[in-house]
Amino acid sequence: MNKKITKIVYTDEPIKLGKTVVAKDFLPPPEALVFKQDTKKVTLSLTSESIIFFKQQAKKHDVKYQVMIRNLLDKYTRSLSPATS
Repeated sequence: MNKKITKIVYTDEPIKLGKTVVAKDFLPPPEALVFKQDTKKVTLSLTSESIIFFKQQAKKHDVKYQVMIRNLLDKYTRSLSPATS
């Protein structure tokens, strides 16, 4: 089974794109993307089932499981806060 391999040849030829429009830069500066929150360390006892669930989900989404738990608790407290009701 012989497969013919086609070699790609790159050139500096201009790309013909047709009419182009330059989009305005809409991204925030890097420092605006850093969200440093005031956090406190606590000891919390959770069930093994909960820890396993959060660790699996964290691995699946490439985040830390502690961050997932913190975000869940933050969202829950915001939903019950009188200021947002």
